[in-house]
Formats: sequence, structure tokens, C-alpha cells
Amino acid sequence: MIPRGSWLLQYLHILCFLTSCTADLCSWRGSGLVGSPLSGSVQQVRLRCSAGSVTWFSPRHALRIVLQANVWSARHAAVCVKALRGSRGAAMYVERAASLDLLLQDGESPEQVRCFRAHKAQSTAIFLQASPQSRAGPSVVGFRYELLRENSNVTEVQTSTMQAACRPCNDLEILKAICNSDFVVHGSIRNVSHDSERQTSVIEVQKGRVYRQRSGVFEREPDLSGSWHGHIHTLLQCGVKAGAGQFLFTGAELFGEAWLGCAPRFTDFQNLYHSAKRVHLMPCDISID
Repeated sequence: MIPRGSWLLQYLHILCFLTSCTADLCSWRGSGLVGSPLSGSVQQVRLRCSAGSVTWFSPRHALRIVLQANVWSARHAAVCVKALRGSRGAAMYVERAASLDLLLQDGESPEQVRCFRAHKAQSTAIFLQASPQSRAGPSVVGFRYELLRENSNVTEVQTSTMQAACRPCNDLEILKAICNSDFVVHGSIRNVSHDSERQTSVIEVQKGRVYRQRSGVFEREPDLSGSWHGHIHTLLQCGVKAGAGQFLFTGAELFGEAWLGCAPRFTDFQNLYHSAKRVHLMPCDISID
């Protein structure tokens, strides 16, 4: 059981200073069998990158990972982590001001994305506590992470478990999503598939038009139509179903995947957009015609 209280966090910071924290740029791979000579101590890792990964072989005792952007002045509002398939042997906690809050139990929801708001603007600490059964045989704990900027779409419309994505967006949220989202795509739904292991649904978008995307999540169709095609993820509990008509899909890109934010019907969005433009309430400009 993890003790909760400021004395534990003070101990971790002092131990980091005494044992010379392991530093790397974006990613870290190490073993729980090779650590500090202090028995039962906490291994320390500091990563200075906006995205990367951690792989902990044969987890023992605990591992504390401090995440911060590679520029000290850079600020991030949220952190997203994704456990690797087959990851087991430790529970994951988020370090707060005076406590450790459980983020992911040992062996829970493989590959499911977890996002949480950063306690500090410049750095965030994740604490891995090895499970007693990890000594019974070979095990490895691994996850990928991404630090999200303050105006990221994830921080606007999604909570630590992305449950906010299940409810319809109001008019103001739709307008903000158009300006802040990693992707803005107009298209129709070809199919919706469900993954019970990851507890996610995947929306296949076809005949799309890409207004904006941060990376190459959406690709052009192989035919000569010039339209775009791609897949958008959301929570299984949202109960998304295939429907007829055209939609405007917005959201965030995490770990090379598109995650759904607001998705109004395109005709509804057109009416909202033109109304906001007439009264000068549209926070950004986008050509939708």
C-alpha cells in the first residue's frame, strides 16, 4: 500500500538528490534488478522531452519518473500515458502536492490511454509501485507518454478518463474545437468497430475533406477522387453507432491516433459558423464552403 502524505514526497526528492537521478532525453529502459545500493530505495528517472517511452524490466520496489519539456520555459497543461501491450508488474500513480493518486492498476486495460491535468506547469512525476507478484516470474512495465500544450483540445473537452467526449458539445465548445483541435475533418461514417480489450470504439471516416491535421492520421483515398480516409477513436462506453449524413469531426491526436472531441452534423455546424461570423463571435477563421 502506498503511504499518502507530504513526508513521502519529501523523501523522494531527497533520495533523488542523494542517488543522482538517471537522466535521458526522451525515453528510458532499465531494470529493477540494477538500482541504488540503498535497499528498498526508489529508482529515479528524469526525461526532458514532450513525448517518449519508459520500459522497466523486472520491476522491484518503485520507480519515479519526472517528465518535463526540453525547454524549461515550456508549459504543459496535461499529460497522456498509454500502457504497452503485455505491460504488467506495477501500478501507476500520479504525484500530486501531498499524495499519490492511482492512475492505472497492475495489468488493467492494456493500451488504453489515460490523460490527467498536470499539477505543475513545468514538470510532472509518475510513480510506479512494483507489485509483490512481480517477483514470481519475468515481467515488464512499459508506457508511452505525451505532454500536451495549454491550448490542446484534450485539455478543453476531455477529462482524465476522456469521459467528457461522450456528451454532445455545446455551441461554444464546437467553435473552440474548430480553432484548437489537432484535426478538423468533414466526412461521413463508413463503419464503427468496437474493441472490448481496449474499451474503445473506432470510427472509420470516408469521403473526407481535411481542413487541418497535426500529423498524417488521415490519408488520401487511393482512387482519383481526392477525398480523405481515416480512423477516429473514442470510448466504448460512449456507444457510438454508424449514422447517415455528413459530420465535422474534431479532436486530439495522441500516440499516432485520432481521438474524438466534438462531432456535430455538418449542416448544423455551417449554421452555427455563419451565425457566429455575422456577430463577430467566431474565434478563428476557416473556409468551409
